[in-house]
Amino acid sequence: MSDPSMLLHIRHVTGFSYDGAADSSYNEVRMTPLTLDRQRVVASSLEVTPYALQSTYRDYFGTIVTTFDLHDRHRQLEVVAEATVETFHHEDSQHALDVTTLNTAPWNDQFVEYLAPTSRTAMSSEVLDEFRESVASFVDPRDIVDAAMSVVAARMQYVRGATLVSSTAQEAWDESKGVCQDLTHVTIALLRSAGIPSRYVSGYLHSDPDAAVARRFWVKVTRGSSISRGSGVASIPPMAATSDCAT
Repeated sequence: MSDPSMLLHIRHVTGFSYDGAADSSYNEVRMTPLTLDRQRVVASSLEVTPYALQSTYRDYFGTIVTTFDLHDRHRQLEVVAEATVETFHHEDSQHALDVTTLNTAPWNDQFVEYLAPTSRTAMSSEVLDEFRESVASFVDPRDIVDAAMSVVAARMQYVRGATLVSSTAQEAWDESKGVCQDLTHVTIALLRSAGIPSRYVSGYLHSDPDAAVARRFWVKVTRGSSISRGSGVASIPPMAATSDCAT
C-alpha cells in the first residue's frame, strides 16, 4: 500500500499601494516551492502586475528567488504566486544523533548559520547559561528540544498584541508573553545555545479543509545531515501548550 498523499493548490497574493506614483521598483520574491523528500511540485507560476520581465536564481540556502524591476511609474504592485504541490509521508532514514556529534567541529562548521545568535534571537547569558546547565547531562538531542519547549511553555503566554514585529527574544522573555514569532525566537535562542541547529519558519496551517488558512511561525531543527532542503529535519511548535502556534 502506498503512502497517503495530498494534492494542494496554493494561491498567494501580495499587494502594494503607494501614496504617490513610484518611478521604479526593484524586487526579489521567494514564493516558489521546491521539490523535496516530502513534496513534489506539479506546477508553479508567478504573475506580476504591472508586467515585468523576470529572472530566477537559487540563493545560498537553495531557495528559488525570482527577481524583477519596474521602471514605469505605477501606484500599485501585485504579485500572484500559484503552485500545485503533492505532499506525501516520508520516513526519515537519517540515523539518530547524539550530543557527541553535535559538539564536533565539522558539525559546527556545517551548520554555523543555524547555531549563531541573531539580532532577534540574542538573549542574556544568564538565561542561556541556565538552560545549558539544565540540559548538560542529556545525551539525546530530542530531549534538549523537549526541554526548550517546556521552558517556553512554562515561562511565556501567547498574547496577541503584546509585542511588535521588531521585538526581540529577550524583550518577549522579559515580558513573559508574545505571539508565535516571539515564542519561536526564544525557542531558537535556547536550542542554538545548546548546540542544536535550528531555524525560523513562516508558513500556513491547513489542518481543517473548512477552516480559514492561518499564517503561523514555528521552529525547524535538524535530525540528520541537512536543515535547508527538508531532509533529516523536524518541525516543532514553539509552544506545545497552545494551539495558536501548533504545526
